[in-house]
Amino acid sequence: MKLNSQRQIPEPRITLVGAGPGDPDLITMKGAKALGDADVILYDALVNEDLLEYAKAGAVKVFVGKRSGQHSSTQQEINQLMVDYALNYGHVVRLKGGDPFVFGRGYEEMNFAAGYNIPVKIVPGLSSSIAVPGLQQIPVTHRGLSESFWVVTGTTASGAISNDLYEAVRTKATVVVLMGMNKLKEIVRLYQQEGKSKLPVAIIQNGSTDMEKCAVGIVDTILEVAEEKHIAAPAIIVLGEVVSLHPDFQPIRDFFETIQTEIS
Repeated sequence: MKLNSQRQIPEPRITLVGAGPGDPDLITMKGAKALGDADVILYDALVNEDLLEYAKAGAVKVFVGKRSGQHSSTQQEINQLMVDYALNYGHVVRLKGGDPFVFGRGYEEMNFAAGYNIPVKIVPGLSSSIAVPGLQQIPVTHRGLSESFWVVTGTTASGAISNDLYEAVRTKATVVVLMGMNKLKEIVRLYQQEGKSKLPVAIIQNGSTDMEKCAVGIVDTILEVAEEKHIAAPAIIVLGEVVSLHPDFQPIRDFFETIQTEIS
């Protein structure tokens, strides 16, 4: 019998997995199982590398960067790598920070794979827009304070501030801004122009990780507080009355109550 010396390649398939906000324990069980079954893992800069321990022996692990201002691979390059590895190795897990469909460009990757007739499965992840404020005891909705929440990108593909922020600032909703630290001054100015200079604000850097830092203030003071605490990207910005529920906001509330009493 003639033996086939060529390596047998499994059927190509791709799984988009949300890694969650940073703490490796916050990945879903389904996501962890997908990592254990992967022949290749393509992972982002914001993914905790401890998650790679779920990989089986011999799995190929490829870092593809994808951090604002520090892209080691373009999106087109990542799309092509994902497909090429699937065709040559079998099961590719595309491991993405947060959730693949919340500013994760997951649909673009799924659509690209579809052009090669490669099946794609989705494993949702905890989005930092909800999980990170929650871990800081900030609910994005709360009876009497906020009936809805907006999740907005701070910076569009063109580098400009998102037009949606001009609409969001007019609402009473909690507004969570992702990828917005380099637009913080502009965001503050928008809220000041809308007459919301005393609105509570929190900025949370490296949420859910050992390097987490949090700055709490109001629109008028948040730039100063963030500078004092050396807050930088990656961070999320939370604007809304729900931030007043954070333990660090109590001294601010006490200060305003004292001022009001003195005026009265």
